[in-house]
Amino acid sequence: IGGAITSPGFYPLKAGDSIEALIQAAGGTTTSADLSGLKLYFSEVGEVSEVGEEEEPQKINLNRAEAWLLEALPGIGETLAQRIVDYRHQNGPFQNINELIKVEGIGTATYEQIKHLVTVAN
Repeated sequence: IGGAITSPGFYPLKAGDSIEALIQAAGGTTTSADLSGLKLYFSEVGEVSEVGEEEEPQKINLNRAEAWLLEALPGIGETLAQRIVDYRHQNGPFQNINELIKVEGIGTATYEQIKHLVTVAN
């Protein structure tokens, strides 16, 4: 999702999720958003983007992500996702991604799998 969105990027959705859920996952629209300009694009299976169109994948913000979004990370299921959210609520925002090691159940192997997929922006 991109455009006049608080946190543009790529967000995994589950079957049955609405566009509204996607917009909420991205932090909502900005005050300058023109919802009449909403455009949807569905790529074909195996479709390759044009040269120069490839964007850097957006990282998941540990300080804003809901548990369901964290579940999209490799090695993170429902239980670990909830522990990350609980850790954040109990200890305040993550100061750096290394803090993930302090979350019960996240060891070095899991951390190494996800460290390049997360950020701690406020």
